[in-house]
Amino acid sequence: MALLAGAGPARRRRAGQDPPAAERPVALVQVDTGLAHLDRPFEYLVPESMATGAVPGARVKVRFAGQDLAGWVLERRESAEHAGTLRPLRRLVSPEPVLTPAVLDAARTVAARYAGTLGDVLRLAVPPRHARAEQALPVTAPETEPLGPAPAAGPWSRYPAGAAFLDRLRERGSPGAAVLALPAGGPEQDWPTLLASAARACVDGGRGALLVVPDHRDVRRVEEALTAALGPGRHTRLTADQGPQARYTAFLKALRAHVPVVVGTRAAAFAPVRDLGLVAWWDDGDDLLEEPRAPYPHVREVLLARAERERAAVLAAGFVRSTAVAHLVGQGRLAAVEAPRRAVRAAVPAVRVAGEGADLERDPAVAAAHLPSVAWRAAKDALTGGPVLVQVPRRGYLPSLSCQDCRRPARCRACSGPLALAGPQGPPACRWCGRVETAFACPVCSGTRLRSSVVGAHRTAEELGRAFPGVPVERSGAGAVLDVVAGSPRLVVSTPGAEPVAEGGYAAALLLDAWALLDRPTLDAGEEALRRWCAAAALVRPASAGGAVVLAGAPTHVTVPAVEALVRWDPAWFVERELAERRELALPPTARVAAVTGSRAAVTAALGELRLPPSASTLGPLPHGETRWRALVTVPEADGVQLAQELAAMRARASARKEADAVSVRVDPRDPAA
Repeated sequence: MALLAGAGPARRRRAGQDPPAAERPVALVQVDTGLAHLDRPFEYLVPESMATGAVPGARVKVRFAGQDLAGWVLERRESAEHAGTLRPLRRLVSPEPVLTPAVLDAARTVAARYAGTLGDVLRLAVPPRHARAEQALPVTAPETEPLGPAPAAGPWSRYPAGAAFLDRLRERGSPGAAVLALPAGGPEQDWPTLLASAARACVDGGRGALLVVPDHRDVRRVEEALTAALGPGRHTRLTADQGPQARYTAFLKALRAHVPVVVGTRAAAFAPVRDLGLVAWWDDGDDLLEEPRAPYPHVREVLLARAERERAAVLAAGFVRSTAVAHLVGQGRLAAVEAPRRAVRAAVPAVRVAGEGADLERDPAVAAAHLPSVAWRAAKDALTGGPVLVQVPRRGYLPSLSCQDCRRPARCRACSGPLALAGPQGPPACRWCGRVETAFACPVCSGTRLRSSVVGAHRTAEELGRAFPGVPVERSGAGAVLDVVAGSPRLVVSTPGAEPVAEGGYAAALLLDAWALLDRPTLDAGEEALRRWCAAAALVRPASAGGAVVLAGAPTHVTVPAVEALVRWDPAWFVERELAERRELALPPTARVAAVTGSRAAVTAALGELRLPPSASTLGPLPHGETRWRALVTVPEADGVQLAQELAAMRARASARKEADAVSVRVDPRDPAA
């Protein structure tokens, strides 16, 4: 524990009473001011009592503008550039070098790309200190037994380029791959094992690996695969939902090289893995990989920045390929890794498309379930051999109501919010303000009757219970997400993203209300629909084992690319088509886009300050909600750096002026119009 010895005296005596350090007495400190115009390092004097502990990467407290603020030591120098008197460091919080040079460089790259501040990114990168965790974990990593012989290629054997990718990792190479993962018939071929096998190859080459997945359920599955591939004690998990001590302990395990592999959610993207050799992430299109706090970086860009700085291999995997990843493939930054069509056909379930209406035939159970007859028959047949997954795109009971006579959406008289039913009993209530509507009257036709526009997961489970008496019905969604369900016959009703894994795979899956996903007014509606459908269909047994998927609610009289891609299980064709259309229209990811939001006057003034390149095009300001306005600035990729620099400079000027009516800036948002 000698590393921590300098912390005590620094806390007990005032730094100003100490003489300056004999060697490199000047520290360059990144002060966490929270102000854009002060987002730069400042010079401070290092007292002799902190000479050993104030190393680059250590946390300190400094006096700034009359208050004590946190900061990170970036560098120690022999002399200062500032001509005046330097203030001494106020306190050494910890001598632990938590901010490594590689993570610092990546944070700078991310801040520059998203027109953010380095301080904002560092708050995301380095978790808060926990003194007890710092003292409890040994500084020196414990000895571990050597790994056994390298395992076979496992799930990588299904891809022609798989074995070569693993060999490059063992040879300390830096390949980049975008893998379209196949559905698996068992854990030994599933995607968690795919990631774990890549991590094992990297560890065999003497380097570390960083794996990022969308949520905690994915983390648990990858952890099980890592334990099988590496044995116990060679990986740690790092997620935002861990307690302060557990999260900081996991961070320190990576920093002090106790483990070579880190797996976690987006909170792990900046984990200081020693000798990083592989960065990998799963399901690029999942919105959980996008940080909801400024400057809103995507895990993809964080890991790409780290891979470039640390010369690590890159692995982007998923059942589908997002347009952003497809764009990287088109640029040659990643190589497409796909299975042959014969292997795809052998691994996927049979997919059928049902119409939007229910064919009641002569069986009242079909009417009770509100299902197309083909979906009802598929579920009935599948329940003889295993569980059936039912994906419902909306949670709740009846989350959307409309007038029975004219079909106009039912709205609250107080705030114009949508009316919904929370359960089978009671009157409808507004989803926005909670006001109960006891006497609905349509303002268009004066009708007083309501009908359901969208059926939620709870109501669907109720209807299926009546349609399939005696069959257990389980729900998985917000508030009660299941990880695993038994392989015995049962109905599992789930919202997208909450589908549990079934032992032995599902016998069938019903994907209901396809139009609800396809008709979303967002740029990525088709891409997101296909991603969610494939994620559910990948849990179903292959067609050779009787696995079937029924997509209900999709139009059958027109060709919908996302539906065609699901039926043929050809997400690569779909994303190439989508990318070509976006390239033609200059939409992300083939162009750089910034959304500037605020009051109309503030947005107009901000646009007037920007010195945009001639290639820029501006849309707006346009109304964005009731009181806000938004403008979209689009430039070609080549001018993206200039756009980000201009936006950062504009934010800094507004911060220096202490503008109360400042705008918010978001670069490369998931959906510019949202």
